[in-house]
Amino acid sequence: MDKRYLDYLDQLEAEAIHIMREVAGQFEKPALLFSGGKDSITLVRLAEKAFRPGKFPFPLVHIDTGHNFPEAIRYRDELAERLGEKLIVRNVEDTIKRKNLSEPTGRYASRNALQTHTLLETIEEFGFDACIGGARRDEEKARAKERIFSVRDEFGQWDPKRQRPELWNIYNGRINKGENVRVFPISNWTELDVWNYIKREGIALPHIYYTHERECLVRDGKLMAWSDFIYQEPDDVVVKKQVRFRTVGDMTCTAAVESVAYDIDAVIAEILESKISERGATRIDDKLSETAMEDRKKGGYF
Repeated sequence: MDKRYLDYLDQLEAEAIHIMREVAGQFEKPALLFSGGKDSITLVRLAEKAFRPGKFPFPLVHIDTGHNFPEAIRYRDELAERLGEKLIVRNVEDTIKRKNLSEPTGRYASRNALQTHTLLETIEEFGFDACIGGARRDEEKARAKERIFSVRDEFGQWDPKRQRPELWNIYNGRINKGENVRVFPISNWTELDVWNYIKREGIALPHIYYTHERECLVRDGKLMAWSDFIYQEPDDVVVKKQVRFRTVGDMTCTAAVESVAYDIDAVIAEILESKISERGATRIDDKLSETAMEDRKKGGYF
C-alpha cells in the first residue's frame, strides 16, 4: 500500500489539526471549551497532536451548570491535571446569583440555556476572541448549517445570514472589536467517526458512555438519570435499567438509552444500527421547539 495513502480518519484528523493551528495563528486569545464529554475529549487529543511537545496555545474552559454528571466532572479534572494544562471553570450558579436570573421551573426545568450568560461573561472576563467547540453537523439541523469558523457579534449572537464562505479550506478569522468566533474542528465528523477515532487512539472515556446499571426516571418514553436536580411529579416512575449515554450534557436534559454495549466495539455496533442521531435520541432541550437549538445559538449559546 502506498505510504502516502490516508484513510478517512487520517483525513478528518488532518483537517481538524489544520483548523486548530489556524486558530492559534489567527487569534490572540483562543480557548477550548471542555466539558468532559467524548467530543471535547477528542478535541483535546487533536490539540495534543497539533501542538505537542509544546503547551496548548489556549486554556481549557468549562461552563459548569452545577447539574453535570459527576463522572464527567471527575474526568475533566483528572485530564487537566494529567496534561498539565490550564483549566478555567466558571459556574452558572454564580451568574444566577450575581445577575438575579430566574431559574426555569417545572417538568423540563434545565440550566442549559442559562449557560449562555456565563459563557459570554467568561469570554468578556478573559478577552477570548475564539472559542473552540466540539459541535458536529450530524447532530442537529442548526449545527448542520453553521460554518467551521462561526462569527458571533459583540453580544455573542449568531446570525445565519452573516456566515462566511469557506472555500478550499480557507478560514477567515478577521473580526471587529467585540466580536468573537466559535470554531468547530470536528464539524465534518459523525458520531461513528468520533467513536472509531476513540478506538484507534485508545482514548479513555467516562464510564457512563458504556453500559452500566442506573436508577432512571421514565419520562415521556425517555430514561432520565435520577438525581435531585430533576423535578419529580407524583406519578413519576423510577426504575433500574442497564443504560449508557450517547451524549453527555446536563443531567436535567440528557436521557440514556437501554444498551448492552459494555465495550467500544459493542458501542460502535449499536451506532451502526441506530436510525436516530444522538441528540435526537437523548436531548430533551432540543425538543422544546422545532428551532430550540438555533434559537439558543442566536442568543449566544455554544
